Amino acid sequence: MKKNTKSFSKNIASFVLLLLAVVVLFGIIASDIFREVEEISLPRLAEKVNEEKVEQITVIGANIEVVLEDERVATAKKEPDVSLFESLTHWGAEPEQIRKVDINFREEPDWSFVLTLAIIALPLLFLLFIFRSIFKQAKGGAMQAFDFSKAKARVFGEEGTPKSGVTFNDVAGLEEVKEELKEVVEFLKNPSKFLKLGARIPKGVLLMGGPGTGKTLLARAVAGEANVPFFEISGSEFIEMFVGVGSGRVRDLFSNAKKRQPCIVYIDELDAIGRARGTGLGGGHDEREQTLNQILSEMDGFQQDTKIVVLASTNRPDVLDSALLRPGRFDRKITLDSPNKKSRESVLRIHVKGKPLAPDVDLKEVAERTPGFSGADLSNLANEAALLAARKNKTKTSQLEFLEAIEKVLLGPERKSHAMSDKEKELGAYHEAGHAVVSSFIPHAEPVRKISIVARGQAGGYTIKIPSEENRIKRKSEFISEMAVLLGGYVSEKKIFGEVSTGAVNDLERASAYARKLVKEFGMSSLGPVHFRGEREHVFLGREIAEEKNYSEETAAKIDREVMLFIKEAVKQAEEIVKKRKKLLEKVAQTLIEKETLEREEYEKIIGKEAKKEKKGKKK
Repeated sequence: MKKNTKSFSKNIASFVLLLLAVVVLFGIIASDIFREVEEISLPRLAEKVNEEKVEQITVIGANIEVVLEDERVATAKKEPDVSLFESLTHWGAEPEQIRKVDINFREEPDWSFVLTLAIIALPLLFLLFIFRSIFKQAKGGAMQAFDFSKAKARVFGEEGTPKSGVTFNDVAGLEEVKEELKEVVEFLKNPSKFLKLGARIPKGVLLMGGPGTGKTLLARAVAGEANVPFFEISGSEFIEMFVGVGSGRVRDLFSNAKKRQPCIVYIDELDAIGRARGTGLGGGHDEREQTLNQILSEMDGFQQDTKIVVLASTNRPDVLDSALLRPGRFDRKITLDSPNKKSRESVLRIHVKGKPLAPDVDLKEVAERTPGFSGADLSNLANEAALLAARKNKTKTSQLEFLEAIEKVLLGPERKSHAMSDKEKELGAYHEAGHAVVSSFIPHAEPVRKISIVARGQAGGYTIKIPSEENRIKRKSEFISEMAVLLGGYVSEKKIFGEVSTGAVNDLERASAYARKLVKEFGMSSLGPVHFRGEREHVFLGREIAEEKNYSEETAAKIDREVMLFIKEAVKQAEEIVKKRKKLLEKVAQTLIEKETLEREEYEKIIGKEAKKEKKGKKK
């Protein structure tokens, strides 16, 4: 609508400017502005005739055009009913001299008709143009109203549309997931193979995983491998302020898909329209519920020989309606996890294609330093490394840029303008040294990779620990060790300075969250193997908004006491290490104050082999 309004305004402005140009041009021609004309009186003209200074006279009604001997042009006027000869002789011109002049006569043009026609026609034309523009705009609005319920899906892989451009070769680290989806690809390529045996391919495949794990990329890879039309639409694009529009768009989407089968329909962010119904929010005619009902109806209406596969993705499968997840709708559910170390290296190799790399680049080390990174994070990492190299005017990206990019992605850009005072630097050095020393001398903790007191993002300093093994299952002792490491900075500040600073706020928050999970979710406290469900971290419109705690106030008080016991146990372990290794702590802190950053090799030289031996003995 905005586009039509702009076009209408632009057309009117153009017409007005054109009209003004025509009027100005007509005025210029009519008034002879460009001609330098001298106006003389009849007595003066008679004198010039007598002096033989007149070459030619042209009579146009009562107007006289005179060409003088020096080719100058002049004008004069005579009485309308008197001839030129009589007028000149009356003012003293000699008849013999008059006869020597070349005299011509021309009829005066009648502009009255043209002016009258212009006065009538131009306003009419202007009004006609305005009405035409209004009707055109109204017609466009009406067509938009008819198109309002059309699906806004983007189509790939069809004739006249761009190809998906992605295959399974462009997806790394998800081998099991690709194996599951290859069956879908084979069905789309050769459906008769399955239909002859009476087999039914899954109508819907739901891709579940965290943000950036590659759900959309996998869906496009399926379309690229099968080489079939691919309809891509986001769940939020179905919803409008008018009830019924969403369901109309669902009908239109599946109607187009049925005409172009075999094909793939991909709905991104399914939770935008697939949330659980019956929550009492929005009423029975809620637009979201109507849209969901239509999707359920369309998917259930597929015939056995229908060659349409519906792919959908979400990072919140817990809020989806149960009717969506039953067999016959989304039959197959595939979970996408963050890649492990080996998979991260494969993903990095894909994302560094087209980026010149220096010989010292070791993607294996980069993969080791990026636990928990998703595919999108790794893509961003490779791009940040290339940007850092370009900023330094390098022609190739080196390992140094990759390592710096890891810290930038994790913590934010380095705040070089944040100049720390000597007091802040000392406080930060002892805080980070506390984390590092506790991590080095406590069992089950991760090895320290880097320590720095250079501010990055919101952090005044940081200690990076990289796990030697990526374990998905943790024991109670490992959690307590991790909490002790988090509280190492707090304990170190208290031991050295006798008080603590605000720099430990994030550590306290994370340690408290671990302790509460040990009690409420993992059943690792004295309260026994009970899962205490309570208020969720995020409140969504749906069933969670009315959830209440499933335990009493008395139990809540017990949970708080158990949380405090875990915190105190972690503090105790950290205090023992800091007290016993105080000299080593001071040595690490002083080195940090001097150098500001310590890499793994430098740090291990300071603590020596003692920490490795002690940790190894405790693990046994």
